Amino acid sequence: MSKQQLMKVVLPRLARPLHRQLCQYRSGRMDDAQFTRGFEDLLKQEHAWLAKRGVSEIRAALAIHGAVLILSSPGLRAEAVEAKLPLEVIETRAISEAAADVAANYGISERKAANIISSLVARYGE
Repeated sequence: MSKQQLMKVVLPRLARPLHRQLCQYRSGRMDDAQFTRGFEDLLKQEHAWLAKRGVSEIRAALAIHGAVLILSSPGLRAEAVEAKLPLEVIETRAISEAAADVAANYGISERKAANIISSLVARYGE
């Protein structure tokens, strides 16, 4: 599966359930711990789903991290406004954190992970 196909699959598969969870969280039907557990479960399910379809663990992790950042862009923008920092600073921090996580768990260099994630965010983000 190409990067483009992968992102076209991952983004909507994460967006719908994540939106439902956010609505429940915002309405008070879900607390912080429940939201975190639900989000982690969603990511694990997506990773397993991709693995069953032959996507390597590293590619799946990179695509999922990229998709989460893309879907989080409204929150990143709000954080930038609140912190009175350029969006690029907040986005770079988020990409660095995602890259560090992928590097720590999948044996890829942090720099390479950051390059791949940032290219996904640039290509598929708004």
